Amino acid sequence: MTTPTLLVAGTASHVGKSTVAAGLCRLFDDRGLSVAPFKAQNMSNNARAVATADGDGFGEIGVSQYVQARAARVAPTTDHNPVLLKPHGDGASQLVVHGRAAGLNTASDYYATHWEDARKAAVESHRRLASEADVVVAEGAGSIAEINLHDRDLANIETARFSDADVLLAADIERGGVFASLLGTLELLPEDVRDRVVGAVITKFRGDPSLLEPGVDAIEERTGVPVLGVLPYDDPGLPEEDSLALPAAGERATVGDDDGVAAEHAVTIGVPRLPRISNATDFGPLSETPGVRVAYLPLDATLDGVDGVVLPGSKNTVDDLLALRDAGFDDELAGFDGPVVGICGGYQLLGERIENADIEGSGDDETVAGLGLLPIVTRFSRDKRVEPVSVEFDGAGPLAGATGTVDGYEIHMGDSRIVGGATPVSGDGAALGSVAGTYIHDLFANDAPRNAFVDAIYESAGRDRPATTTGTAGADADADEPGAGDPYDRAAALVADNLDVAALCDSLGLEE
Repeated sequence: MTTPTLLVAGTASHVGKSTVAAGLCRLFDDRGLSVAPFKAQNMSNNARAVATADGDGFGEIGVSQYVQARAARVAPTTDHNPVLLKPHGDGASQLVVHGRAAGLNTASDYYATHWEDARKAAVESHRRLASEADVVVAEGAGSIAEINLHDRDLANIETARFSDADVLLAADIERGGVFASLLGTLELLPEDVRDRVVGAVITKFRGDPSLLEPGVDAIEERTGVPVLGVLPYDDPGLPEEDSLALPAAGERATVGDDDGVAAEHAVTIGVPRLPRISNATDFGPLSETPGVRVAYLPLDATLDGVDGVVLPGSKNTVDDLLALRDAGFDDELAGFDGPVVGICGGYQLLGERIENADIEGSGDDETVAGLGLLPIVTRFSRDKRVEPVSVEFDGAGPLAGATGTVDGYEIHMGDSRIVGGATPVSGDGAALGSVAGTYIHDLFANDAPRNAFVDAIYESAGRDRPATTTGTAGADADADEPGAGDPYDRAAALVADNLDVAALCDSLGLEE
């Protein structure tokens, strides 16, 4: 019997596909099924380091498939997301196939030169997953009804075809026009894919679902596609897939200010909104810490009212460094006397200079001066380090006192070396005074460095930190730990309580 595949497709981006897919992965696993998450092609700079499918090292996949693998309680591998496009700037993206970088390409170059190989990689990965699972839960990308891309839509149209998938169509009511979105999407689908749609789900609804009944009845009568559920607006706490969830460059937004801690007892961590920011999920555990607000700042913003700063990762460190300097943020940071931490590309920014800068940046300069806050020199090479890490952490500077095992991952080009009086920090990092940097992503998902940094900020700000628990909620906590705060269980409950899962199981030939 062929392993069934359910493709969770959408009428648009950010309609809740990732949450529905993660919820189904956990729900099916809870019912004793072996589940394989899958996304043929993803575009995101939020990645994770996982084992390659061939067992020969580590590679990158998009964060949503990493999350869905943990929801399914399976070890994430590059088969779960065989093709990843990481936007680099200037219309180009780094192509990652089976976890390994395969060069920079514009969209036209990708489709002309690499798409057939990418499709082959996706088919191979799906075949391997399906051979070992009871069900494959695939996630589409963006809208499944982009008619200009139907002949090369790997994550949606091609996945539906080569996997012989049933399609669940997700539509977001929050932005309005949900019934028009459903109708238009179904009308624009190729006939063979339209026939695969077994149901629709309306997401992000606020209010009384009975108010939707006339619209649901009309859309079902007009299309013949049943609406299998209406999901209320809820955030289970899963990481965002990409930087589209962040404020646009030039805008400011603050998260974490809904924790009930009074403003006079809170601290604010500023994160400059780099144009090419990557792995922004690093800051979720900080914003989830009571008393901590994370403010994403335009590059021309002042640091007035900011108590600590984290420089994030970047897909193009050199160009983001130049953007910081052009906006005057380098001078702003030089005059800042609170704790500062740089993660990965943010760590590279803090150094004295970057050598071989022309490997990554859009300019021709071989050496570019850094922000000069840490005595390190970074030298780029074309080799890329991608691996999960588990280290006995030894913090210093604003991470002083952080010890014990720290788990995370590294994804970066280039290496940094200390050239002055800095103290080494785990993750090939360094610290001097109130400034530190490391290559370890997910650093703040670990209690010790997160609490050390928050404590340092409170001490610098002259405030008493409110009493809190030290554990970390969110999707980087133990995937097997049950409880109301577990984001995978919350996603599963959201789906189980509001979606006709029995109808999906019947369509897929699964015993409920």
